[in-house]
Amino acid sequence: MRLLIVAVGQRVPDWAQTAYDDYAKRFPPELKVELKAVKTEPRGSKTLETLYAAERERIEAAIPRGTRVVALDERGTNLTTKALAERLKGWQLSGDDVALVIGGPDGLDPAFRQAAHERIRLSDLTLPHAMVRVLLIEQLYRAWSVNAGHPYHRE
Repeated sequence: MRLLIVAVGQRVPDWAQTAYDDYAKRFPPELKVELKAVKTEPRGSKTLETLYAAERERIEAAIPRGTRVVALDERGTNLTTKALAERLKGWQLSGDDVALVIGGPDGLDPAFRQAAHERIRLSDLTLPHAMVRVLLIEQLYRAWSVNAGHPYHRE
């Protein structure tokens, strides 16, 4: 199984990339994690619909056919770490690859969010996109560690 993190925005601060890379290398070979950064549409004087459409096209091009799509959305399901671990276990048992999608500065196209197989949220707080990448991969690693009986997660 492969976890694909699709994130709108190609540049993140060095600290965020370092943290992301640190967690990415911890995953076992049977659970590959890959990041696909897609270009943010230049804001300028474009309408929100035009921005959404351009970013949606790039996001969809980055997701292979047959991949389960999970949109990160502030209105999505709030999960505990244990609940995310259960989701991860279910995704692994299904054998399908999973794309977790982080939107751009204006979020994700509403139709894309609705079409996603699932919508989850990481926090009630507003987070910078670089932080979302780090939080997401850390929580995915933590979910894997819960399922593997690894002592990384303590309650």
